Amino acid sequence: MSYVIIVLLYLLGNYYVFHHLWVAMPPNLVGRISIVSFAVIAVFSFFVVFLFGNSMPIGLTRFLYTVGTSWLFIMLYFFIFFLVNDLIGVSNRFLHFMPSDAITRYTKDNWVGLTFMVGFITMLMICGYLKYTWKVRVDVPIQLSKTLSHRDSLKIVAISDLHLGYGIGKKEFEGWIEKINNENPDIVIIGGDIIDSSVRPLIADDVASSFHKIKAPLGIYACLGNHEYLSGSSESMNFIKQTGVNLLKDMVAEIDSTFYIIGRDDKMNPKRKSLEQLTEGLDKTKPIILLDHQPFHLEDAENNGIDLQFSGHTHRGQVWPISLVTDAIYEVSHGYKQKGDTHVIVSSGIGIWGGKFRIGTQSEYVVITLKGKDNK
Repeated sequence: MSYVIIVLLYLLGNYYVFHHLWVAMPPNLVGRISIVSFAVIAVFSFFVVFLFGNSMPIGLTRFLYTVGTSWLFIMLYFFIFFLVNDLIGVSNRFLHFMPSDAITRYTKDNWVGLTFMVGFITMLMICGYLKYTWKVRVDVPIQLSKTLSHRDSLKIVAISDLHLGYGIGKKEFEGWIEKINNENPDIVIIGGDIIDSSVRPLIADDVASSFHKIKAPLGIYACLGNHEYLSGSSESMNFIKQTGVNLLKDMVAEIDSTFYIIGRDDKMNPKRKSLEQLTEGLDKTKPIILLDHQPFHLEDAENNGIDLQFSGHTHRGQVWPISLVTDAIYEVSHGYKQKGDTHVIVSSGIGIWGGKFRIGTQSEYVVITLKGKDNK
């Protein structure tokens, strides 16, 4: 039922936007045909990809995926623009703070107003794309309350929300790998959503081989995200096995006889183990790192002796004002927080879902330096 409501809201939002664009454009046959043609392609490509994408040629699916998901974000800003314009117009009817035709003069049958509006939103989205391509290095030094045994420190590169698939391919991913390797990490951890919506393009491009280029002496460890389930959990896990990544699905790995990594199954699985079950029997004098894709109930980590929790999932909304929604939903929608002896990091992700825009948020990789209590 929730999906039906979302689809209806999306279609109504598109009707609202294209109706206003139709009104803003002076009567012109070529212009009218162009608007209708673009509306059909932009709106329905989104549904075509998610309903039939895996049965179409990969190149066509990639194109429609890019168009459909990009338009989703572009439409959002057109919607905001027209909504603010309409609210000002309604308010002016009662308050009379400007001439009655001051707004419609540039928003109805006016090429200058239409060009300015489309140009402004185009520039905004170009800036959003450039912001997405700029991967921010986030440095997080952490002083543990436990020792690191024979190690002075542990250098971790943590990434989440890769969303590899029709939108993000092998070439872009290998650019991220170069940044990771430049850090010379001891270990790499991935906080879920390695895959976007299908393993099909990853198999076609042999993306699994790219993971083997990551250099981390202690290995690469990952947990599942909700998109691994949306892509088909068995297909996703089979693909991840080919990458050489150590996938922890409600599992614990002891690393270098020094610390533990817990990979918790995603919240999509209602039967996943509790943290109490996963930490039972562990030597809690050793540091415990938790990978849990969705950052809900952070108090559970604190109550079960977790030293570091790394999560993703939120993307911090990707673009403003969706970031305001994620900030309201999650205790930590992005960034670092300490709860007792537990250090929590929620990444906005190195990749992205859908259209490649970051407005008010950032794409990032996190470099964590852990030091034991005896190594300050």
